Amino acid sequence: MKINTIIEGRISSISSGSAYFVSQDLEDDLFIYKKKTNKALHNDTVKVKIIEGKEPGKYEGEVIEIIERDKTEFVGTIDIQDNFAFVRPDSRKISVDFYLKKGTYTTAKQGEKVIVKLGSWKDGKKSPNGEIIKRLGMPGENDVEIFSIMHEYGFENEFPKSVDAEAEEIDFRITQKEIDKRKDFRDVLTVTIDPATAKDFDDALSYRELKNGNVEVGVHIADVSHYVQEGTELDKEAYKRATSVYLVDRVIPMPPERLSNGLCSLNPHEDKLAFSAVFELDNNGAIIKEWFGRTVIHSDHRFAYEQAQAIIELRNSDLSTAEISRILDEDAGLTEAMNGDFRKAADIPHAVLQMDKYAKMLRAIRSKDSITFNREEVRFKLDDEGKPVDIYTVVSKDANKLIEEFMLLANKQVSKFVADKKKTYIYRIHDVPNQEKLEELALFIKEFGFNIDLTKDIKTELNNLLKQVEGTPYENMIGNLAVRCMSKAKYTVTNIGHYGLGFEHYSHFTSPIRRYPDVLGHRLLAKYLANGSDANPVNYEDKCKWCCENEVNASKAERDSIKFKQVEYLMDKIGEEFEAVITSVKDWGIYCEITENKCEGMIPKEQLEGLGLYILSSEHKIKGDDNKEIHLGDSIKIRVKGVSLMRKEIEYELIK
Repeated sequence: MKINTIIEGRISSISSGSAYFVSQDLEDDLFIYKKKTNKALHNDTVKVKIIEGKEPGKYEGEVIEIIERDKTEFVGTIDIQDNFAFVRPDSRKISVDFYLKKGTYTTAKQGEKVIVKLGSWKDGKKSPNGEIIKRLGMPGENDVEIFSIMHEYGFENEFPKSVDAEAEEIDFRITQKEIDKRKDFRDVLTVTIDPATAKDFDDALSYRELKNGNVEVGVHIADVSHYVQEGTELDKEAYKRATSVYLVDRVIPMPPERLSNGLCSLNPHEDKLAFSAVFELDNNGAIIKEWFGRTVIHSDHRFAYEQAQAIIELRNSDLSTAEISRILDEDAGLTEAMNGDFRKAADIPHAVLQMDKYAKMLRAIRSKDSITFNREEVRFKLDDEGKPVDIYTVVSKDANKLIEEFMLLANKQVSKFVADKKKTYIYRIHDVPNQEKLEELALFIKEFGFNIDLTKDIKTELNNLLKQVEGTPYENMIGNLAVRCMSKAKYTVTNIGHYGLGFEHYSHFTSPIRRYPDVLGHRLLAKYLANGSDANPVNYEDKCKWCCENEVNASKAERDSIKFKQVEYLMDKIGEEFEAVITSVKDWGIYCEITENKCEGMIPKEQLEGLGLYILSSEHKIKGDDNKEIHLGDSIKIRVKGVSLMRKEIEYELIK
């Protein structure tokens, strides 16, 4: 690193207004003080000059040119003064206010949320000029807050008229000419298993027993690429969005609902077009044969995970028709679907049980080389107005794992098939863990009586650690820290395998309704099955980078919507007491999570000191005047002191 070297990269701002400069040309991020950011805002692409740091031998950065703004529209709250107004951005990464001239905000109300557009920014001025382009409403209102989150990360609910028009023009009929081009699976027993609230069904599984004693399981995926043709308005919009976004109270679909919930969705009792991976498995779960290609299918039944799980848990029961009806909560659709002479109602539960058996075989084989993280997911029960009335967690059970294993199998085998042809493909890669973070984890967990040996196989050590902490107060904390040691999975045309899964080849093939990389994968696979020429890897690598960026933004939007609903849930619970677990110890306070609903908040340093408790952040604990200690991971009793919907923050107080 040399003084006065100029490098291109991106700004990553922090709440103080200072920032870090991130560039592929640097091993470490470069710190930039606020006064040296020169009007650059979070995530802008800039040129930075390397300068001497305040400490000897250290380097810092100075922005000398803004190449491209990441965004020019921001969500914020308007603060109206006598002769002017400011818009204060919601994002803490945007540390400047936007100045509004008198007369430019006449319809806005004090404290209202708005979208402001970045205007001119004169030298020497702390704030740029702004222009209100949309009023959202008052803070705290559900739609206002959710729309703010959507806009913050660049997601739009409405589709352009040209896209909707193109979607409406698609013929929903499946012609005999199209069927003749495909392998017909309509007479093979087929089911979908999805969350109870799902409206778009990406995948279905077919099952049949072969005369040679083996079984055939078909993984049938919605043939989105048949309807979303390359270069169309639908395709351009799908690429722009790159992913569906799952917020607490709504889904922002990648394609319009006519496709996502209608034409493409593998709805029960309808003929549907699919792109399939079909496997013949022996009695040990080994693949004897595999086939990939376009199909036409007919789903005989749609299961919610809970229904399929009930069947699995009653494996040893007498599955009579009456029992099936009870299991499925008297769902008449099952027996109605089985009126044909070739099939009985009991065939479906039998198929579910058999596929569960083979999924367990596949999992046993895979788990030898993979890392298994058991993560709880937060879910909300909302009233008619979108207000949370309950928070609960869900864990993956056998029915979830059944689907997971066959989707993993299809993803792995499709990518291996293309790799063996030495053709360009969209891989989902996962690099080795960060060694420095692993060393930090090993040091940290010693304080709680756990160990990992970094000289041995890391996967085995991490799996053993996760088993040791299971059921202890430290499970979530250590599990989260272990996840943070992992590299971020991403899309690329350069295959290095998937470390976490232990796969040499891996891709995303099974969710084209909600992921654009899967659509790209379908197109490439179809091209190669037809003996087409190799695709241009440079073009596809650019697409991979774009999809990765949108995937990250979608994940952030989803997390923000969860945090908003957690804050909203606690609004009418001020003063109530809960059991909680300490999740983090910082110099300014301790963070803890309510055990029953996973709502995380902070207890400020000042409140603790008022109780005679002092933070020892380097030792991950607090210590009292009486020398008693409370450690990270300990259970405590807290009271909800206050919440802020605007900042999405929760404050607790410790009950000593």
